[in-house]
Amino acid sequence: MRAEGNERIMKLSVIEKKRLRIYLLIAYGVTFLMGALMWYGYTAEKELSVFPNAQMFYPAAGVIVALLLTKKREEQIPKRFFISYLIVTGLMVACAIGNLLANQRLAVGIMQAVMMGGGIVCGIFLLTEKKEVRDAYGLKGKNWKVSVFCILLFVGLYVLRVAIACGVSGQLGTLKDVAVNPMTWIMLVNIAINFFFIFPAFFGEEYGWRYYLQPLLQKRYGKRLGVLILGVVWGLWHLPVDFFYYTTPDSGLIAVAAQQITCITISIFFAYAYMKTENIWVPVIMHMLNNNLVPVLSGNYSADVLQNQVMTWGSLIPALVLNGLIFGGFLFAKEFRGKSH
Repeated sequence: MRAEGNERIMKLSVIEKKRLRIYLLIAYGVTFLMGALMWYGYTAEKELSVFPNAQMFYPAAGVIVALLLTKKREEQIPKRFFISYLIVTGLMVACAIGNLLANQRLAVGIMQAVMMGGGIVCGIFLLTEKKEVRDAYGLKGKNWKVSVFCILLFVGLYVLRVAIACGVSGQLGTLKDVAVNPMTWIMLVNIAINFFFIFPAFFGEEYGWRYYLQPLLQKRYGKRLGVLILGVVWGLWHLPVDFFYYTTPDSGLIAVAAQQITCITISIFFAYAYMKTENIWVPVIMHMLNNNLVPVLSGNYSADVLQNQVMTWGSLIPALVLNGLIFGGFLFAKEFRGKSH
């Protein structure tokens, strides 16, 4: 069997299969177990914002547990950072469960404290790990010149997408109002500062998807097909929040389809940037911007804009065309040519 011309599909090793099983058990098993609790919380009319925040931690937690359980005895790992990250993940799960059992406002406040305090602690432990150990586990920033270029390119494409959507819908004036509003620039500065406190959440997804699963799928299926498969499984991972947070259950299937469009196309660009820079912090930063620019560019300035969205089947085709043209075209970049390893 062959993929992408002359590139031969590679089988996974025994250790890779073992790590993959552990990863899937945590990244997906915990997600859907907590998804059942989200369903209960939705039917009980509970506030559910803690759940999607906690869910972002699970993919990296799966990678970390897999690495800890399969490492060789003499092998050095960033143990302090890994353990601190798992502790923060456990606390986030506790906050989500506590949100269903106790005072919801208190649970949300504790969750915010855990995220910010955890960001400080994880950041300290990360920076105090040995450089060679950080480098060995994909945690060391590198190639910052091209990395900054990729981040700015993403921001430019993101704004272009919003501008085109506003232009088509006749709302360019609204976007202009947002651009001249001082609150917009205050929020942008706030996003930049907050990154250093909340980075573990976005690291949680990107260390799981881009650092771990992307190379594994590319090794097995080739560079292009591997990334497309990653986009699909990444999208399906969002099922609980698609049904019980982003929309309501009656619009859940529309949200799932919309999520596939977003995750597949964004996955292509994130993969391009990660392969080009070999710097995991690039997709981490881009993921943070992708999530946080929505309330800013909408002029809402509140994360609540992401919850209970109104979606229609008719809106999916324009989204597919727009995202496909802006981000999907990078699938033909030179980074996707040649062998995956």
